[in-house]
Amino acid sequence: MATVAAQPTPNTVDPRTARKITLAGCVGIFAELYDNGIFGFMAGTLGTVFFPDSANAIQLVFLGYAVSFFFRPLGGIICGHLGDRIGRQRMLVFVILLISVATAAIGLLPTYAAVGIAAPALLILMRVMQGFSVGGEASGAMSFLAEHAPEGKRGLYTSYAQIASFLSLLTGTLIAAALTSGLGPDRMEAYGWRIPFLLAIPLGLTGIYIRKRISDTPNFTRLQESGGLAKNPLKEAFSSAEHRRAMLLALFIPLMNGSGYYVLFTYMPTFMNAELHFSKVQALLVTATSLVAICVAIPYMGRLSDRVGRKRVLAGAAIAMAIAGIPCYLLIGTGSLPLAILGACVMAIIFAGHTGVIHILLVELFPTRVRYSAYGLGYNVSAALFGGTAPLLMTFLIAKTGNTGMPAFYAVLTALGTLIAVSRVKDRAHQPLRDA
Repeated sequence: MATVAAQPTPNTVDPRTARKITLAGCVGIFAELYDNGIFGFMAGTLGTVFFPDSANAIQLVFLGYAVSFFFRPLGGIICGHLGDRIGRQRMLVFVILLISVATAAIGLLPTYAAVGIAAPALLILMRVMQGFSVGGEASGAMSFLAEHAPEGKRGLYTSYAQIASFLSLLTGTLIAAALTSGLGPDRMEAYGWRIPFLLAIPLGLTGIYIRKRISDTPNFTRLQESGGLAKNPLKEAFSSAEHRRAMLLALFIPLMNGSGYYVLFTYMPTFMNAELHFSKVQALLVTATSLVAICVAIPYMGRLSDRVGRKRVLAGAAIAMAIAGIPCYLLIGTGSLPLAILGACVMAIIFAGHTGVIHILLVELFPTRVRYSAYGLGYNVSAALFGGTAPLLMTFLIAKTGNTGMPAFYAVLTALGTLIAVSRVKDRAHQPLRDA
């Protein structure tokens, strides 16, 4: 019986149901990650509102941004344990509720002028809640989508969620930029900064409504009905040498996320405005164009990984980033808007080969019994160490060295780290997901 249960079982979800589930997952991810776009574009305004007496206000804002990432592993552990025990769908409803409340609450916070040091303390507390929530979202949503996806199309279906994440980043950036342009600096600092955060309320309600109407995955349901669920998924993962190795790979394969998502997109508007002296409108245009480019490229990379394997696509992206990272940042640093757009778009297309494929590769490293927990722990520790700290690290290094090329060096370094880690992975792209 144990031998039979351990065999991979092909997914028989019909394409129509899979598309419905994918839409539900994408809407939730959009609501979860919308906040990153706001923070990236409004770091200067938030610095003025919450740290008005500090000469390092932007660094302090990004410090608060980074702190939240260290609560992602905790969210991954707790939500992962419950997700492997009681189901993916229930936890995905919970995490979207939590982050919607936390994001909207930021829009209601008192300012430093009103309550002093309590204001930034409350801001960081809300960021902690967001970090905990996202820690339960990433691995849960990707496991949910992959376990519903038709065989041979897991890479394509899960890549749609990454499009949602970048569209949410773009939406947050555009909303923040439109308000900044329309209201002006004074009104933006007075009350306008609150509006983008309060928009999380309708986004969250939409996501909760959709997620409550979907069923759990065939893989989880099958295990539940057969009594095959793990009593302590994370303990079980640590007791297996194979799973321990997979969690270590889940820690280092996402290295490129630090220079991609968190520097190229989240930090880029602030970097271009504060360090390269582009206007905020120009910085927005460069970021928005590169976000469009990556959204177009991601599904092609996901589909390519279904055909040729995850390792080849990820390794190709890492090699390309190691080669092109510095030249692309040199183009951005010329001060020419067209060249900056070109450099950012080339990097975005390259990064699509990483972000569009990484999550399905990590999903396939683990069986259903421990997937949510083990994948969530490895990935969220990586995000805490190398992702959320990246904007803070860049602002610190640039301030200390005066060298605006630091993001380029970081891109090359993280790409090489990802390449080494990917070389140690066994590709399971053409095998059914394992339940045990």
